[in-house]
Amino acid sequence: MAGWSTNELSRIGGAEEIAILVQRTDGALRSPVTIWVVRVGDDIYVRSFKGHDGGWFTHAERTRTGRIRAADIERDITFDDPISDAHSAIDAAYRTKYGHYRSLVDQMVSPAATAATFRVSPR
Repeated sequence: MAGWSTNELSRIGGAEEIAILVQRTDGALRSPVTIWVVRVGDDIYVRSFKGHDGGWFTHAERTRTGRIRAADIERDITFDDPISDAHSAIDAAYRTKYGHYRSLVDQMVSPAATAATFRVSPR
């Protein structure tokens, strides 16, 4: 599978928010959900603010496919498990990018949100 282009990594990783559309089991896309996104190296990561209780996350766990819309980019994606040792770098990326939202960032680096992290890959 081909990864993100340098341009896509820059634009998606630099976007303040993105839209995630999770694919249903019947192939249709669910309504878009606006979420935060971070880039770590050549990977794009998203987390559920509500941990495993987040509606979009629950469905993404089931189908592992969807679509991303960000910075005039729209791509079909897979939701993959994060690289095992990436969580501290992901936390740091959230703190750096969204640090001006201190209480919200604290939630995004909580154990519940950390446990509900996906690496987003193009498909």
